[in-house]
Amino acid sequence: MLAIASGSRHPHMSGGHNFNRQSETFVMAVDRVKLVDVGPRDGLQNEKQPVDAAHKIELVHRLQAAGVREIEVTSFVSPKWVPQMADNAEVMAGIRREAGVRYSVLTPNLKGLEAALAAPKAQWPDEIVVFGAASEAFSQRNINCSIAESIERFRPVVAAAHAQGIKVRSAISCALGCPYQGEVTPDEVERVVVLMKGIGVDHCGVADTIGVGTPKRVQAAMARALKHYPIAEVSGHFHDTYGQALANIYACLEMGISSFDTSIAGLGGCPYAKGATGNVATEDVVYLLHGLGIDTGIDLDRLVDAGAYISEVLGRAPVSRAGKALLSRRAA
Repeated sequence: MLAIASGSRHPHMSGGHNFNRQSETFVMAVDRVKLVDVGPRDGLQNEKQPVDAAHKIELVHRLQAAGVREIEVTSFVSPKWVPQMADNAEVMAGIRREAGVRYSVLTPNLKGLEAALAAPKAQWPDEIVVFGAASEAFSQRNINCSIAESIERFRPVVAAAHAQGIKVRSAISCALGCPYQGEVTPDEVERVVVLMKGIGVDHCGVADTIGVGTPKRVQAAMARALKHYPIAEVSGHFHDTYGQALANIYACLEMGISSFDTSIAGLGGCPYAKGATGNVATEDVVYLLHGLGIDTGIDLDRLVDAGAYISEVLGRAPVSRAGKALLSRRAA
């Protein structure tokens, strides 16, 4: 359990903190956090320069060698729309799988799921991911249909995945703000949570796609997800556009939420928000969690090596602040 020393009085945060007045410490009800590294998929998908399948496979190997137990590997989408993911089957076939590691893929429709399951069973994903927007404007502009219509597209995907014993994770995008609509309310988030639950989605991820969320607003959105899903099946996905991602993760920890999407070296971005940075860097989140005494099972030094590797492949420095600091310390 996490104890944070404090010399002043703090407000009570439901579900996450217990305040011990005698010792003036907070005890946070999270002692282990699960990180899903989405860098190989959500991160590299945004890269304009082609990345060889061999480099993607090596990145997965380096992440699991560092102790990452949940990896979002690729997406089964049309290469016409996402050419970077055209090698999805090759990447899944090339991974050296380790016991205890779960490998997930994005399958936005039934055709994508069928493609993912066309391989030998040993190459199947352990989990699939579906995305639905909390913003009606974003749904119409991004996939040319309403939110309700998009959920109906996922219904046969969820059923087919469950028929094969595969877990389904959802990501509710633009849950804190939309590049077209602006502010997104907790009511709008809850509407999509209910729709996802209604078609049998197992896990609810709340995503700040353009990185505009702040802690209080994040907690309000998460509270709506927790009305319909158990806390172990709710996660956060934060971009760091306004430098709020770590603060938003801490706000979730205060609520007892212990699962987050992160991206090695801060890979990724958002094509819908000009100037938006990528997902919060896995290295930065691990540095924070270890500093709080929270177990991740991840070796930070080996994680930094993985970030340095893929950054070198891409020809640029890691975005991760912790990664850059630790690399500089080594050089010194």
